[in-house]
Amino acid sequence: MQERPPGDEHPDFWRNLRQELVGGHQWIDRAVVLAYAVATGLVVVGCTLLSEWAYALYMHGRGLQPAGPWLALLWTPALTVAILWATRRFAPAATGSGIPQVIAALDARSDDARVGWLVSMKVSLHKTWLVAAGMLAGLSIGREGPTVQIGAGVMLHARRWLSPGAGVDAHDLMVAGAAAGIAAAFNTPLGGVMFALEELSRRRGLSHSALVIVSIVTAGLVAVSVFGNITYFGRLAVQRLDWGLFGPGLLVALIAGLAGGLFSRLIVVSMQGQGDRFSRWRREHPLRFAAGCAFGVALIGLVTHGATAGAGATATRELLEGDAQWPALYTVLKFCATWLSAWTGVPAGVFAPSLSIGAGIGHDVALWAGVGAERAIPLIALGMVGFLAATTQAPITAFIIVMEMVAGHAMVLSLMATALLSSGVSRMVARPMYGELASLLMPRPAPAAEPARGGPSS
Repeated sequence: MQERPPGDEHPDFWRNLRQELVGGHQWIDRAVVLAYAVATGLVVVGCTLLSEWAYALYMHGRGLQPAGPWLALLWTPALTVAILWATRRFAPAATGSGIPQVIAALDARSDDARVGWLVSMKVSLHKTWLVAAGMLAGLSIGREGPTVQIGAGVMLHARRWLSPGAGVDAHDLMVAGAAAGIAAAFNTPLGGVMFALEELSRRRGLSHSALVIVSIVTAGLVAVSVFGNITYFGRLAVQRLDWGLFGPGLLVALIAGLAGGLFSRLIVVSMQGQGDRFSRWRREHPLRFAAGCAFGVALIGLVTHGATAGAGATATRELLEGDAQWPALYTVLKFCATWLSAWTGVPAGVFAPSLSIGAGIGHDVALWAGVGAERAIPLIALGMVGFLAATTQAPITAFIIVMEMVAGHAMVLSLMATALLSSGVSRMVARPMYGELASLLMPRPAPAAEPARGGPSS
């Protein structure tokens, strides 16, 4: 009989089992991580319920006739100023969507102090109620992006309870928490895993990756146990893209890619600040500037009868079901309202609003091409994945998230092709948005000292 080369023996089951059973600290560490994964799911569920309650309360206030819609012109700016003041006072790292903060915290140049400032339990808890307050104000924001920072902060808190030899470091915990936040918010576990790999992880591999993935799934199961095993936008009535829709579908991908790239570039330029009058006003008088942006959002809401407020999930779901009657120019106005809401500086995500804008692009192209309501549904789904892929420049994540959200497994190839094409078009217009925003949070290198006069030149 030919002998096996060294190292090619079969695994010793009983020996491995004994090692697992006697590894007490290892099991304790695993239990701690999974307990925090459950806590992450619960916090995301709480953020979801609180945000939905706040949005419903805002819409109820708008429905009070005859003054309700007009009062929003005062209510939205006033509450936005209060939110921005509270953010700057209690949790300055909670501004924006939170994804750039997590990316910056994962950067190797960030020390423990900077990581603790960007991502922490304190920031997560503050961000939860601040996002809900933004919904109550009627801003065009989403809660799904903020759950990335919320989840990362909750999971990072587990580090203090792990043993020194746990092998799970801050990077793994933040990636697991951030991805768990996405998975629980959208009920898309595969999307959460892909988001971690494509957008967040700065390593070729994650140590203890199995534990990280289990944490993501655990947080998703917590959300499922509360909301049920349902898809975010239900199920598509028509799931096949026939050849008659090839031209309109291609047009949707191109328009979504260009619009998403412009939106991404606009967000980055607005946050960077240039030498223009608006940037100086934002820098010198942030509260007044936020009030001005919020007034613009309220004015758009008045024109659209409140359709642009919040994440736009309700309108998108109705559109996918063929029941929505959208206001004229909804897509452009939602685009502007989301940009202005982000420009205020309050905690605000653009994930879900991007889906709504993309759905509007698909709907508008279908109307222009004379496509019927039922055959337009695939175009709407293509617009959603196209604009999200173009905005985030993470096409695989966008494709998987939208596929899971609409149960569009029969449109796999169409969704994937649209995500890749739209993302490619976006890259010709703008750099990756989250990476650019994360660079603004990194410490700038000190300027090099000028050589003394008469000294040697290099």
